[in-house]
Amino acid sequence: MRAVRLSEPGPVENLRVVSLPVPGERDGWVRIRVEAFGVNRSELKLRLGMSEGVSFPRVPGIEAAGVVDAAPEGSGLVVGEKVVAMMGDMGRTYDGGYAEYTSVPLSQVIPVETDLPWEVLGALPEMVQTAYGSLTVGLDLQPGQTLLIRGGTSSVGLAAAALARWRGATVLATTRRKDRLAALAEHGVDHPVLDDGDVARAVRELYPDGVDAALDLVGTPTLPDTLRAVRVHGTACFGGSLSNQWTVRDFSPNEYLPRGVRLAGYFGDAADLPRAAFQEILDAVAAGDLAFPVDRVYHGLDQVRQAHDDMERNRATGKLVVRLDA
Repeated sequence: MRAVRLSEPGPVENLRVVSLPVPGERDGWVRIRVEAFGVNRSELKLRLGMSEGVSFPRVPGIEAAGVVDAAPEGSGLVVGEKVVAMMGDMGRTYDGGYAEYTSVPLSQVIPVETDLPWEVLGALPEMVQTAYGSLTVGLDLQPGQTLLIRGGTSSVGLAAAALARWRGATVLATTRRKDRLAALAEHGVDHPVLDDGDVARAVRELYPDGVDAALDLVGTPTLPDTLRAVRVHGTACFGGSLSNQWTVRDFSPNEYLPRGVRLAGYFGDAADLPRAAFQEILDAVAAGDLAFPVDRVYHGLDQVRQAHDDMERNRATGKLVVRLDA
């Protein structure tokens, strides 16, 4: 089979298309013939050497969409069934989705029933899992509440906005680029906000008491300002690090946290996206009631380098997807 392998951290040139054996059958693991996969910031950090606990060489990719090629007896999966896979150290401690075939633990696989194009389905697993988990586990967002998304033009930010609106929330979302404010509005954001470093001021001009909830996808540099935008007894969730900065140095709770504002974190796994919930989302996408923006579709493994270059240089608004054309 053909796969993209990263020999060691470094530039995009270190992502090389190679020939590897098709993964063998293993107890408790599912072999998937990959049809499409998303390209994620997690894989960019892996390539740049920012990920811990990773061994090289490695086939990256924390998600994939395709069909079952082999499954454990008693798993309930059948050969040819459509599935998605995500997380669980895919592309980190074992080879991931940047390949024609991938083998993953059964716990990371979700069967799906859908006629959505592969490039649409391939965009969804990690993005929807992270957004859904952030809104449910991280924030317990309720209909009628207000939500601020810091890092709103990222793929997860746009997915979180779509899901929050679908669940009946009012959404504010930020971008550092003035020319992307219109794109946020086009994707259903109620209040696009230009991030000038003082988002809390802009938010409180709209909601003087602050928002009910905030999802910070930028990282620790923006988190203090995000917290100041949240009302008393509201919650801010640290859900990502587009800034590549994860650590708060010299943390003093009484100085860092505004009075009465709660801080949560979210990092999750496939188990945080129940099969029924994911199927409901897929059905809503198919019906036109829910949309997740795909910025670019790349065709074939040979275009993975270009996808990584576009991601690293922030050329996209929305998800990047690689389709493995027949």
